[in-house]
Amino acid sequence: MSFRQLPLRLTRSLVASGPPRRQWWFPSLDTISTVGSWSPSSKFPTHWNQVVSEAEKIVGYPTSFMSLRCLLSDELSNIAMQVRKLVGTRHPLLTTASQRSLAEITELIHTALLVHRGIVNLNELQSSDGPLKDMQFGNKIAILSGDFLLANACNGLALLQNSKVVELLASALMDLVQGVYHENSTSAKENFITDDIGISTWKEQTFLSHGALLAKSCQAAMELAKHDAEVQDMAFQYGKHMAMSHKINSDLQPFIKEKTSDSVAFNLNSAPIVLHQEFLGRDLWIQQIGQAQEKGRLDYTKLRETIKAGKGVTSAIDLCRYHGNKALEALESFPPSEARSALENIVFAVTRFS
Repeated sequence: MSFRQLPLRLTRSLVASGPPRRQWWFPSLDTISTVGSWSPSSKFPTHWNQVVSEAEKIVGYPTSFMSLRCLLSDELSNIAMQVRKLVGTRHPLLTTASQRSLAEITELIHTALLVHRGIVNLNELQSSDGPLKDMQFGNKIAILSGDFLLANACNGLALLQNSKVVELLASALMDLVQGVYHENSTSAKENFITDDIGISTWKEQTFLSHGALLAKSCQAAMELAKHDAEVQDMAFQYGKHMAMSHKINSDLQPFIKEKTSDSVAFNLNSAPIVLHQEFLGRDLWIQQIGQAQEKGRLDYTKLRETIKAGKGVTSAIDLCRYHGNKALEALESFPPSEARSALENIVFAVTRFS
């Protein structure tokens, strides 16, 4: 189960967690760590699939692809037409349908972004990639498909008839575009020298590209349920820190997996490397990249071992757990329930390292 499926699962589960408590208690990070018992567990993918599967049982959806198929199907459109007749009434079915629609809209936006990011840079094509004509056609399909999903998402947002929710999701989409722009502008150049960004800048950019949509979708779910600003903020904080924790876990995989192909390239602007550079200093980092190059090509095997010998990896693990703790802290404002437990387990799945 990939991060692409997170918005749909988390938004629904957060809604299912019920009304929040009126008494607010925020434990310390140490307390949360004890509750989480950050002990070694099974490999990340297996445990991740398990906890997401359990969350799906609560919200009643089998897979992400099935929900997308349902959202675009004629049958569901007919049901939606009937539900719209309830607009203006106080029937609880209307709220439930709106929250479910919001979760699907969130996933549509995220899927559209992934489709658009799959566009190939034709200037960097290799002969082994395939004929230029086919790659150009693939790019056109990616653009049109992504636009189609975004159009459906915008239409669904309008049907919710909630201006604040529309504003939240529109700003999240703006954040996504801005975040992707920053990622592209700080990507490694031809000499493999990355831009000099610190972890604070990295977190700001990562929130835009990976956290804003989930955070604002969780907040929007609470808005649809007519909760106050304080409750909406707790939902926002959960989505934000959960997304950050998941991204850092993903960045760590090349350095902590038991079975990793040594020759596989990894992102030189990922969290462990940004932290490694911050501890090491810019000059020494450039020197290490130079030492890892052979005949103009970067030896990722050598560079990986160099980074693992530094403090970047362990610091990234600590940062992942910190954001996990903050997500759990936000959940403390909601009453105990199966939905809250499912959300907590999702956090545990990305913050446990063997």
